[in-house]
Amino acid sequence: MTEPRNVGVTPFTLRIGSRGSQLALWQANHIAALLRTRGHEGEIEIIPTTGDKITDIPLAQVGTKGGLGKGIFTKEIEDALAAGRVDLAVHSLKDLPTELPAGFEIAALTTREDPRDAFCSRLYSTIEDLPQGARVGTSSLRRQAQLKAIRPDLEIHPLRGNVDTRLRKLEQGEYAAILLALAGLKRLGKMELVQQIIPAEIMCPAAGQGALAIEIRRGDDATRQQVAFLDDANARATTTCERALLESMGGGCQVPIGAFAQVREVNGTIKLHLESIVAHPDGSKLLRESREGNDPEKLGAEVGHALLRRGGDAILEQVYGKGFALPSQP
Repeated sequence: MTEPRNVGVTPFTLRIGSRGSQLALWQANHIAALLRTRGHEGEIEIIPTTGDKITDIPLAQVGTKGGLGKGIFTKEIEDALAAGRVDLAVHSLKDLPTELPAGFEIAALTTREDPRDAFCSRLYSTIEDLPQGARVGTSSLRRQAQLKAIRPDLEIHPLRGNVDTRLRKLEQGEYAAILLALAGLKRLGKMELVQQIIPAEIMCPAAGQGALAIEIRRGDDATRQQVAFLDDANARATTTCERALLESMGGGCQVPIGAFAQVREVNGTIKLHLESIVAHPDGSKLLRESREGNDPEKLGAEVGHALLRRGGDAILEQVYGKGFALPSQP
């Protein structure tokens, strides 16, 4: 095993591990640019992950109950981190399992981009405008479930590929509309086909959507100190709450669970407000729960357990047992 680089010298170069997609590289370059504001440099090393390599089977079929593909977008990057090939990793937070492998920690969560989902189409302005039986593309059971709950007539089809590939398929007429994370579209400057930013009350986002996580080796104090300025308190509180809900429900990144936390002022007091859903993939049953609280982890766990008690456990058991699957990370 290679010895990790000593990053205690200033200025210095931090080696950043990243997936090779256009969006992942935008994220890594964004962090490198922020590091430059402190006089440092970031060298980006592209590391293909299992999730990037699998193109012929649904990723939701990979893994086991409680994980459903846990770590398929992060394991190889964490291996490089553990070996000292890179000093930090930049991830979309929703790719990270709620329980990190031993030896790693999230050193920073950057200011969060809008976590909502986007309705993209060439011809239609909103979900309601879609004609009966329209073909809609999405790679997410969470989005599918909520879409079918309001429009059971729609035909939902898997949507593979990176953001450019998905948008190209839409432009070529393969779909009447597609659903994507707004954050990725905004970061890449690809907003031309966004017709509707879907309210969270209609489509609850994925836990951690829109947030970037900086992962380091646990105990690497030097790197932690150098990236500490990237940590955003609101992003830390909201995503901690959302991921606590996900963990309490035993869910991975491919299950139909939504969680959306916001920092709100209530009667002069700052509180966390959490909206959440769990739904059957066919939209036949959808449970919502919302609460406010002060402790992010406690609030998330309470809401998650409330959803399970109300029937969420039965929904998730059906999802795991029947192997509902769609191809790719949303």
